[in-house]
Amino acid sequence: MDDEFAKLIRRVNPPRVVVDNGACEHATFIQVDMSVNKHGILLELVQVLSDLNLNVIKAYVSSDAGWFMDDNHGNKITDEDTLIYVEKTLETKVRFLNSVRSSVGSTPSKDHTLIELTGSDRPGLVSELSAVLADMGCNVVNAEIWTHNARAAAVIHVVDHSTRLAIQDPKRVSMIKELLFNVMRGDGGVRTPSARMLVSSPGGTHRGRRLHQMLFADRDFERPDDVEFKSSKEPRVSVLDCSDRDYTVVTIRCLDRPKLLFDTVCCLTDMEYVVFHGTVNTGRMEAYQEYYIRHVDGFPISSEAEQQRVIECLEAAIERRTTEGLELEIVTDDRLGLLSDITRIIRENGLCIKRAEISTSNGGKAKDSFIVTDVGGNSVDPGTVELIQKEIGQGCLKVKGSPFLSPKLPKETSRSFLFGNLFKGRSFQSFKLIKSCS
Repeated sequence: MDDEFAKLIRRVNPPRVVVDNGACEHATFIQVDMSVNKHGILLELVQVLSDLNLNVIKAYVSSDAGWFMDDNHGNKITDEDTLIYVEKTLETKVRFLNSVRSSVGSTPSKDHTLIELTGSDRPGLVSELSAVLADMGCNVVNAEIWTHNARAAAVIHVVDHSTRLAIQDPKRVSMIKELLFNVMRGDGGVRTPSARMLVSSPGGTHRGRRLHQMLFADRDFERPDDVEFKSSKEPRVSVLDCSDRDYTVVTIRCLDRPKLLFDTVCCLTDMEYVVFHGTVNTGRMEAYQEYYIRHVDGFPISSEAEQQRVIECLEAAIERRTTEGLELEIVTDDRLGLLSDITRIIRENGLCIKRAEISTSNGGKAKDSFIVTDVGGNSVDPGTVELIQKEIGQGCLKVKGSPFLSPKLPKETSRSFLFGNLFKGRSFQSFKLIKSCS
C-alpha cells in the first residue's frame, strides 16, 4: 500500500530540478523538488555536486531542501555546458532515487579488479603495497588511500599489465590477496587487517563513501591514546535532545573546506540517521552545521552512549579528509611499477604518505597526488623535497602548499548548508553553488 501511495504522489507531483543564475547576484541557484523523501537521497544529491567540484555555500533543506552554489572565487557558474550538465545529472539522479526499486549494484565485468584494504598505518606502507602489485604484474589504474587515527584504508583498481583487463585467474587473485594481507598485517596489531578483491565494473559504491565506510567499520573513530589531532582547530560536535519536536539536534563547528557537507551527511546516512531539517552557515574560515535527525526507525537518539558515538563518528568523518602535510603532485607517462618507484623514493627520503590519490588518463598519463609528512608527522624539510625532485624529475613533480604544516584549507573556499522551511509531503532542495578549484 505504501509503495502504491508513493507511486501516486510521484505521478501527481513529479520531481523537478531548476537551475537559475538570476536568483542570486553572486551564486547559481539550484532547486530540487522531490515528491517522495527516501533515506540516503540527500547524500546522493550532495555526492553529485561534490563530484562536480561545486561548493554549496547556502542551502535550504527540510526533509526536503534548497541549495545555492558558486565557484571557488565566489562567482556564479557561467559556463552553459556545466549548468546543463548539473541540471540533467540531478534530474536523472532524482528520478532514479524516486523510483520504488532499491539501488542496483554494479554488474560484474572485465574492466578491472577492485582491491580494498584496511589495517594499521605505518611508515612505508603504501610503498610496500605498491611493490607487491608491481611484482605481480598489476597496473594501478586509479586508487585512493586515507589514513586516520593510526588506521589506513585503500580502494585500488588494477588491471593485468599484459592484457589491460581485470585479473581473472583465481589462483593469481588469491596469491595477490594473501601478499597484500601480509603487508597490511605487518608486525601484527590489536585489530586484524582486511583485504578484499573482486572483479568489478567502474560503477558501484562511491569511492569517497566507501573509504568512510571502511574506516568506520575499522573503528577509526576510537582515538588511540598516543594519537593526537594535529589541526590548529579541532571540529566541535554536540548532540542534544529536541524532545518537544521528537528530533535529535546535531551541531558542528569546524574549519570550512571542500567536500565537508558530503563527509558529514555521508557519516549520518551510513549510521542510519535521516536528516529532516537543519542550519549550516559558513564564515570566512569556519563552517557551522545543524542537523535535525532521527534514526531510520523513526526515533531520536535515546541514550548518552549513542550520542557520544555520533559525536566521535562525525569528528572522525571530518578529520579523515583534513590530513595536514605537504602535497606533492606528480604527472608523467604511466608504466608498470611507476607507483612503486615513486613511493619508494618518498619512503627512502624519510617521508610518510598520509593520503594519496592515483589516476590514469586514457592517454596514458599518470597523475598522482600525495600528502606527506616526516616520520614524526611534522613538517617536511625543503631540502628533502629538492632531493625527491631530483630523483623523480623536476618537470614531473609539483609542490603544492607550504613545506610547513597547515590546515588543508582552500584559500578562497566558502561553503555552507542551510536547512529551511518544510514543504509538507515533498522533498524540496535548493543549492547555492560555487566551482571548487580543489
